[in-house]
Amino acid sequence: MPVFKCIDKSFFKKWSSEMAYVLGFFMADGSLDVNPRGSQYFNFHIRDKKLLESIREVMNSEHKIATRKVVGGNSVQYRLQIGSKEMCDDLRSLGVQEQKAHNMKIPSMPRVYFSDFVRGYFDGDGNIWMGKVHKDRGKATNTLMTTFTSCSGEFLKDLKKLLNLEGLSGGSLFFSRKAYRLQYSVMDSIMLYRILYTRCHSTLYLKRKKKIFEEYIKMRW
Repeated sequence: MPVFKCIDKSFFKKWSSEMAYVLGFFMADGSLDVNPRGSQYFNFHIRDKKLLESIREVMNSEHKIATRKVVGGNSVQYRLQIGSKEMCDDLRSLGVQEQKAHNMKIPSMPRVYFSDFVRGYFDGDGNIWMGKVHKDRGKATNTLMTTFTSCSGEFLKDLKKLLNLEGLSGGSLFFSRKAYRLQYSVMDSIMLYRILYTRCHSTLYLKRKKKIFEEYIKMRW
């Protein structure tokens, strides 16, 4: 007999700050699967257990978080797997498919939740780097760079257009190492920080990424 665990099955039916974040994160680090018997599941994969626990909490889930070692390293990855045909269908209605990596679409959403959605995706498939450039010129310059990664170039192209509407003015979209990358330099990265965190309506975010933004801003000003 299957063991049924509680979860808010209406979670993806109505937009909220938490729903938008979780959906964005899922589009980056989640998967939707149907097993040979027809059972349907959606999964989150992440190395930050605390964030996954927060995601589980906002979904009112009682599901167990599994742990496994990453092949070829000493780190571990955490997985939250939830079986629900209803919730899988809700994800499909929001633009998620079983083979989502190459054909994702940004769903239509109330503008107030866009920053939460982008922050979720950034926490899953985004990167921030702070360091020095032009070291060979005698005077190194501190810089900040942010990057979104996806197997879908169309997804990042649409994301770039929407971020332009929010105030970003640049952004370079290119293909590298089997994936597309949308990359922003200093001023756009600072604007991105404001979008992701000063407009933040929930406590869902990776603290280590936010900290790098703030370290650079503090150093610059």
